[in-house]
Order: sequence, then structure tokens, then C-alpha cells
Amino acid sequence: MVFSSTIFIFWFLPAFLAVYYLTPLRWRSTTITIGSYIFYGWWRVDFVPLLAAVTVWAWISARMIHREPNEKLRKFWLLIGVSVALLTLAYFKYANFLADSLNGLLALTGRKPFAYDHILLPIGISFFTFQAISYIVDVYRRDAEPATLVDLAAFKALFPQLVAGPVLRYKDLADQFAERTHTLAKFGEGVVRFAQGLAMKVLIADTIAPLVDYCFTQDQPSFADAWLGAIAYTAQLYFDFAGYSSMAIGLGLMIGFRFIENFNQPYASLSITEFWRRWHISLSTWLRDYLYIPLGGNRGGELLTSRNLWLTMVLGGLWHGANWTFILWGVWHGSIMAVERRLGYPRQSLKPGLSRHWAQTFLFVMIGWVMFRSPTVGNALAMYRGMIGANGLPLSDVVAWQIKTIQLCALAIAYAIIAKGALDVWKINTGRWMMPQRSARAVPALASAGWLAILTLSVAKLSADSFSPFLYFQF
Repeated sequence: MVFSSTIFIFWFLPAFLAVYYLTPLRWRSTTITIGSYIFYGWWRVDFVPLLAAVTVWAWISARMIHREPNEKLRKFWLLIGVSVALLTLAYFKYANFLADSLNGLLALTGRKPFAYDHILLPIGISFFTFQAISYIVDVYRRDAEPATLVDLAAFKALFPQLVAGPVLRYKDLADQFAERTHTLAKFGEGVVRFAQGLAMKVLIADTIAPLVDYCFTQDQPSFADAWLGAIAYTAQLYFDFAGYSSMAIGLGLMIGFRFIENFNQPYASLSITEFWRRWHISLSTWLRDYLYIPLGGNRGGELLTSRNLWLTMVLGGLWHGANWTFILWGVWHGSIMAVERRLGYPRQSLKPGLSRHWAQTFLFVMIGWVMFRSPTVGNALAMYRGMIGANGLPLSDVVAWQIKTIQLCALAIAYAIIAKGALDVWKINTGRWMMPQRSARAVPALASAGWLAILTLSVAKLSADSFSPFLYFQF
């Protein structure tokens, strides 16, 4: 089940909210768990036990760590707890990749590939596995108290963020599980955030999506084909994933939770380092706290710091998917971040060279997205050849005849919104890295009516279109 579906909007969500608000406060974590298991099991009920097993394992590991006074045994339970979680993720997400890579090597040596059963990837396993790891590590670090099994199960299965994030941490929501407010104002704010996210997904990202498909499926894309595809995908991915995150935040508000913001105008960034402070903030923060810092962070000198940055981004790329394209995408970002640190970025002033730094960063991001979007490295290389004009300049006939005016209008609107956000950041930012995220907690009646109209339009388009899952569901 996905947020951008009529069955979720007209059946699951109203039914869940009705049951949730009729449930006494002390039983609401149980209601969240049951409702979220139904939400997750709608796709494949046989993977619900996997989610439950990861939850129980994290709970047991954390309890063993917490009650153990001996530091060596605490580290032992930490190692066991994290290793089992990682092995679970590795089996479901990377076994096929490893088998295919091995068969590729066998083919190069003239040997016969071995047969194996394809392993189905459970939706959201990367997210709920990372949550389990962070919970176990936080208890070990004494940054969080062990949760009750019911609260941990509710946190792990919390349907607004279950299948595509944000990558929440229990320590950030522990107080809200103990006590949270439910007000009409907070519920209304949640409805507005949900409407914003649905509009970003359905009205913009889904409308742009065919443009991306036209261009990325060409064997020999022209200069115009390749750049149109890269420009369109840069907008599609942002509005799809930021839209999902906004919907998740809105749904959380409807049941009293306030999640962290996951995006903060990433395309306003003046460096790749800044980009990762604004894009998928929950993941970049997780990678910093549970990978980059344990590797040594910036404590070992420039060479080791560059190595740690590079490894963090490569492993972050691998987290996105079992494909060489994601690994190379991580290499691309990690290498640029290492060079930026060496050159002293991001300490440049906003005024001198603003346009140059922005254009350079946006170009680097877009080039990376081509590798990220391509199904194989060969497809990505074909796009890159097109981007340098190796296959001719004009838009190819096979792409041109498929383009619709509404798709180009949606693309123009997407970039108008991106430009407006970037300008707001540059005007408000006076030297601080991050512009404080503003929250629309007070929603005037006129604005509410406007978002209600947009929500109605989004649902109407949703009903008319075919099923379109969120892009990050594959991770």
C-alpha cells in the first residue's frame, strides 16, 4: 500500500485514524503496531514476520547491552546485535548482486555460471534495518533508554515512515512515545503537509516521469535527449522523494508525532558538502553519526578524513541499492566531498562567486543523478556520451513525438519552485550554513482552503492515472 493511492486515502487512513482516536492513550502504541503491520502486509504479508523478527532482535540486543555491567560483554552484544541486523540486510538486498557479479566473473573466464533462486527484496528493509542498528548503538552509547517491546514495535512499524523513511531514530521520538499532544491545530498542519507532499508527487513528479523514461530508454541519446532526461530526472527525484517525506511528516502530525525535516532546499547548495546537509537529511545524519564518526571522522588528519568521507559516501551509495551504478554514484559524491574539504569548501562567502559555485554544484549533482537513475553502468555511459554530443545534437524523433505540453509545463513549474526556494535561502542566509527550517504551524483559513483544493485536484489526478510507486520504495 502506498500513500498516493485511493485505497490508502479513502479506506486505510480514515479507518486507522478513527480507531486510533477511539483507542485509550495507553493502548495507542499497540494500535499503531497493528495498523502499520496491516499497511505493510498489504503488499506481502509473508514479510511481516521479518519486520517483527528484526524488531524483537533489536529489543533483545538492547536489553542485553543495557543490563550488562561488563564493558567487554556490552561490546560483544553490540557486535552480535549489529552483525545480525547487517547480515539480514545483506542477505535480502545484496545476495542477488553478489551472485550476479560472481557469474559475470565466471563468464569472463569461460566458465559456466551457477544457477540460484532470486531473492525478493522486502520493501523498506534498508530503512527498518538502519533503525534497528541505530537503536542498538544508541542504547550501547547510553544515548537512549531501552524501550518497551510495544513502543519499539510501534516505532519500528510506524507506517508514515516505514517503507521510505525518513530514517528516524528512537532516541529522537522516545519522549513523544511517552507523551505527545493531539490538537486540532496539529492535525490541520498535518493535513496541509500531506496535501503539499501529494501535490509534489502526483501533480509534478508523476507528470515529469514520462519525460525521464523517454530519454533514459534511448540506446544512443542525442545531446538534447540526454540533457532533457538529466534535467527532468533531477526534478522528478526531488519532488517524488521530498513529496513522500512531506506526506510522512503530515501523517505523523495527524497522530501527534513531529518528525525531523528531511529536505531543506538541496538545490540551493553551493557545494556537494552542503548538498548532503540539505538532501535526505535523516540519512546523511545517520551516516555521519553511525559510520563517518566511528571510522574516525575528521580526527586523523586530512588524508584519513578524506578516506572516511569517501568510504561513508561509497557505503551510502551501496545502501541505496545492490548495483554498480549506486556504488559509482557514491564514489562520485565521496570523491568530490574529499576534494572540497581539501580546498577549504564550504567556507566560501555567499556573495563572491555565488552563481559559479551554485552552477558547479548543480552540474555535479545532475551528472551524479544520471548514474543513479540508469539501470546499468552501460546505460549511464550512453547518457554521458549523449551529454557531450557524441550522438548528435537535436532532439531525436522517437523522443520528440512523445513529449506532451503538460509534461513540459510541469517541468517548468518544478524549476520555478526550485529557483524560488534557492533565492529564499540566499536572501535569508547571512553566513550560517543552514537556513532555519520554517514550519507552517499556523495555517490561515484561506491557505487551508487553497491546500484543500490542491488536495482535491491531486486525488482526482491520482484516480485517473495508473499506479505509480514512490522512487525510494526500491531502496
